[in-house]
Amino acid sequence: MKIYLHLHNNPNQAEAGTPNMASGNPLFEDTTSKAGVVELDPPHQVEELCQGMNDPNSQPSMKPNITVVSSNFRELLECPVCLNAMYPPIHQCCNGHTLCCTCKPKVHNRCPTCRYELGNIRCLALEKVAASLQLACKYQSSGCQAIYPYYSKLNHESQCGYRPYNCPYAGSECTIVGDIPHLVTHLRQDHKVDMHNGSSFNHRYVKSNPHEVENATPVLDLVFHFAQVFSCFGQYFGLHFEAYQLTSAPVYIAFLRFMGDDVEAKSYNYSLEVGGNGRKMIWQGVPRSIRDSHNKVRDSFDGLIIHRSMALFFSGGDRKELKLRVTGRIWKDK
Repeated sequence: MKIYLHLHNNPNQAEAGTPNMASGNPLFEDTTSKAGVVELDPPHQVEELCQGMNDPNSQPSMKPNITVVSSNFRELLECPVCLNAMYPPIHQCCNGHTLCCTCKPKVHNRCPTCRYELGNIRCLALEKVAASLQLACKYQSSGCQAIYPYYSKLNHESQCGYRPYNCPYAGSECTIVGDIPHLVTHLRQDHKVDMHNGSSFNHRYVKSNPHEVENATPVLDLVFHFAQVFSCFGQYFGLHFEAYQLTSAPVYIAFLRFMGDDVEAKSYNYSLEVGGNGRKMIWQGVPRSIRDSHNKVRDSFDGLIIHRSMALFFSGGDRKELKLRVTGRIWKDK
């Protein structure tokens, strides 16, 4: 289904020297002789049509018939400067060329297409037609079958459960994104993370100069260790171990992250245990989804926290070498 605009122009109202609003804009040139009419509403009514674009409670449509938008029309909704989809207010010059509200200040009030002065003209026709569209989520190929109004689609896609995951390895500024199988392969091949099968684990951490952490700043991680990835219950979990400064005290923190969404993560529990010299510390919790960054998990103290003095006590010996053995297990709620 293609959508057309038919504008009713009164030639008697044209004035000499007034730029032609239809000149150079295919939105107006291609539709004057075609069937289908869109009547323009006052600006406040157009804004009411668009008010759902940032509403997180907007509900998707599961209608089997999707409004098919031609590639030419998609181009009309694309800003010529940033090439992103345009949202109200959509601006246009006196010749009808459009651009988004974000880019308008960047072009110094000059149309990037014809160089005419932009002014403050709204393209209400394009805004209303966009408000009438329902489009499939861009992650449809990954499994999302929802259909959203044009102005709600962007907000949905930022939270869509089928959107790709960021690489959970925080030891470097890794920009890789993808689904879970892709990230597991990436962690193994590119970050050399150890892979293990089973729901129980035993990890040893050794550092010859544990006093280094005293020189850390509150925002500097001297040690980050994506220790291991475990495969169990048909899912993947990552064990993190990190040294950092908590106010003025050097500490270590260990926690487990679930390689999947938060809803699934809440189906599992895990425990961590560390000890030595007749002492023992135990932590039990719910693994956090890798949707949450490791900084967010760490800064919420959602894990086993060990102060350096206690870690050295667990290590035994002359307290000059850190030797920690972290054991744990993962189980699924019944």
